[in-house]
Amino acid sequence: MREYNPIYKYGMSERRKKVKKKALYKKWMSMLLAGVVTTTGFMGGTVTLRAAETTNWIGDEGLSGTADAPKPDDVVPDANQFRYQKEELAAFCHFGPNTFNEIEWGEHYGNKAPSEIFKLEKDFDAETMVKTLKDAGFKKLIVTAKHHDGFCLFDSKYTDYKVTNTPAGRDLIKEYVEALREEGLKVGLYFTLLDWHHPDYPHYGDRIHPMRNHPECSNENRDFSRYIEYMYNQVEEVCTNYGKIDIMWFDFSYDDMRGEKWGATRLIDMVRRLQPGIIIDNRLEVSGEGRGSLYDCNPTPYHGDFVSPEQIIPPEGICDKEGNPMVWEACFTMNNNWGYCANDHYYKPASMLIKKLVECVSKGGNMILNVGPDAKGKFPKESSAILAEIGRWMDKNHDSIYGCAPATDIPKPDYGRITRNGNKYYVHIYENTLGPLPLIGFDKNKIVKVRALDDGHEVPISTLWVHSDYPDIAFVDLGPDPVLPDSVDYVLEVEMAE
Repeated sequence: MREYNPIYKYGMSERRKKVKKKALYKKWMSMLLAGVVTTTGFMGGTVTLRAAETTNWIGDEGLSGTADAPKPDDVVPDANQFRYQKEELAAFCHFGPNTFNEIEWGEHYGNKAPSEIFKLEKDFDAETMVKTLKDAGFKKLIVTAKHHDGFCLFDSKYTDYKVTNTPAGRDLIKEYVEALREEGLKVGLYFTLLDWHHPDYPHYGDRIHPMRNHPECSNENRDFSRYIEYMYNQVEEVCTNYGKIDIMWFDFSYDDMRGEKWGATRLIDMVRRLQPGIIIDNRLEVSGEGRGSLYDCNPTPYHGDFVSPEQIIPPEGICDKEGNPMVWEACFTMNNNWGYCANDHYYKPASMLIKKLVECVSKGGNMILNVGPDAKGKFPKESSAILAEIGRWMDKNHDSIYGCAPATDIPKPDYGRITRNGNKYYVHIYENTLGPLPLIGFDKNKIVKVRALDDGHEVPISTLWVHSDYPDIAFVDLGPDPVLPDSVDYVLEVEMAE
């Protein structure tokens, strides 16, 4: 039986429950993406949360800037979830047995002891990794507490298949969590729904299991309900033993292995009870290519808080079937592997990753970038160099990322992209224009000022004769030098009259 939830106390019909959930969710999302939300803070009093105005996305005509946020239920985000959405840059960290065995994923280690597959000794340095991410502008980190191979990076009392039974001899999740809190980053834990090591998880015939084509791995005598209890108990451990957890990243559903097959309602109710305000992805329902029940406007009790497209940025952002914007986060790798691979030198350059971050924000989403430690428990030098370059750009231009949303009232320019926070628009310039830069879509009579975000100097509105044929378009004068001060992304802040 489902645990008691106050939203059901009046005995509403199932249809009425869904209608109420849907209405509350749409109202909140409109406020989240359109303006100022006032809600109750954790310490009492009132918290004012200002999002970027995106008037084309507002679905409720009666919303005002001082509207009270709807009371949270299992659909409507609370203040913590709102803040999470406006901290657009996160990191993934895949670290486990595959790191030491040159394997991307898809390995069944059979009867090998933990010490045979996880060979870390004393080199692990969570503090330096977390500091590197903070300096690069990241706001949160999601770490693999357990991946599909079933190996636990935490000290679980329900299995011997764990990091404390290796030469490392200690709980690495604890070290990650402590380092994150020390640096003020949000704490996220990845927990797979799969477990290829557990004897009761389906082997033969399963579409995903590495031993799916091995008849000797018959599913006879496997009891999936025992596995579900095992998984439930381990999730309870990670939600109990490490203090406040900000993000739980489940992975992943496929075929009929989804929803209540995982005991999803019971599982998510337990997580939210133990960790109030936690953010949960949508992969109790789908995988990286799915959007889930919120997209269908028919949310299940275990729908999660955001859509999680993998290795792709949605071409036009993500809206539900009725056209309402959805919270989404694109997750992808720094090179071609989720975990460290010594032979994978195909790193995406920092310039590309900066532009992809801007693209995500300009489409209403966040970016989760995977950075895998090597077999010494440290970031590879290539990763560190890329992160440092991202950090240098973020140090100057973070106002154009944090707290921003799409500028849906302004068309995408040929030379870059635009993000928005309230009455401030951030024009991201990827390439120089010939002559003055046109601000197409801006009301030139409402422009208060234009300044360069990197050093704050004011950029003048051009009065040159070359654009006299376009009297309704505002042009800005970047000076005589045809080379942009930042060849990756030079950002102008355009302040408009409110």
